[in-house]
Amino acid sequence: MKLPTKSTLPLFSIFASLILLPGLVSAQGRVVESDSHRFTEIAEGVWHVVGTGTVFTMSNAMVLVGARDVLVVDSHVTPAAAEALLASLPVITDKPVRYLVNSHYHFDHAHGNQAFPESVEIIGHRFTRAKLAGELGNVLEENTFRSFSEGVPTLVANLERQVAEESDPTRKAALQERHRVQRDYMNSIGDVVPTPPNITLETEMTLFQLVERGSREIRLLHLGRAHTGGDVVIFLPRERVIFTGDMMLPGLAYMGDGHVDEWPAALEALKALDFDVMLPGHGPPVLSKDVITHFQAYLTDLWQKTTDMHRRGVSAEQAAEQIDMTNHSANYRQIRAPGVDPRAIRRIYELLDN
Repeated sequence: MKLPTKSTLPLFSIFASLILLPGLVSAQGRVVESDSHRFTEIAEGVWHVVGTGTVFTMSNAMVLVGARDVLVVDSHVTPAAAEALLASLPVITDKPVRYLVNSHYHFDHAHGNQAFPESVEIIGHRFTRAKLAGELGNVLEENTFRSFSEGVPTLVANLERQVAEESDPTRKAALQERHRVQRDYMNSIGDVVPTPPNITLETEMTLFQLVERGSREIRLLHLGRAHTGGDVVIFLPRERVIFTGDMMLPGLAYMGDGHVDEWPAALEALKALDFDVMLPGHGPPVLSKDVITHFQAYLTDLWQKTTDMHRRGVSAEQAAEQIDMTNHSANYRQIRAPGVDPRAIRRIYELLDN
């Protein structure tokens, strides 16, 4: 991999094209890029990490650089993506990675675990370990992983066809690059060996990382079942920064493994924490807690509407087509008509049936 170049840019310019909701971060921060990753310094030694697009990463990460070592939060979607992240770290530090924290078990956040050196301790919730260790079934055979990955070969084939049919040189080059990235991702999926945390927590764990001025308190908190049964947020009290994984995003989160009925309470506990910047597992940083309130309202409404459909004997597939959430379109602009992700409705029906 070519050694990365460094640059300093306003944070807003990077995230401007992603801003869909009020409250997204518009502060300035130092930005450093590698071929595969963009690192934005949110606070001293606290880096928000996103892919540049040359490698399919799918999720964000966070890197905490201390005086002696580094803590990484989330390992991306494949070993190849994690290897690209590790190869990029020298642009911001020469310190070794000591810890990797999994915000939850989903493939796009934890399937890069195996790429980290054996000397790196992996920390996660007890539920995350059970899922990745296969104690609750093979995660590679679960609907969540399959529903997101089974369509990749078709996407790659379609891109290959589009490349062949495109005559404009500029568009053709863009399609070729997209095809390469997705083809590489498709080929790397088969390399995944689910690798569980070897250190677990149930509700809370606190680490202290040595920094130039004292130590950084790193609180790992399980606030309740939400996006999965083992979500962990990473809270930095001094820096007033929190990494939320997929428990809280700028937009609607995937709910196929969620505890939709319990999720709003976990978000209430999240709102009670004293932070200014929220770093999500997907999308740009967020400055306002209003987005949490909006999502709580959506979840509560979705649960009630789905429960009503379930009580009336409507099938999950029919309910997914009929449920009308357009009353939340002011906060979620992608909602333009009735209809909800059927994976979310099937999950809620599963909870109601148990």
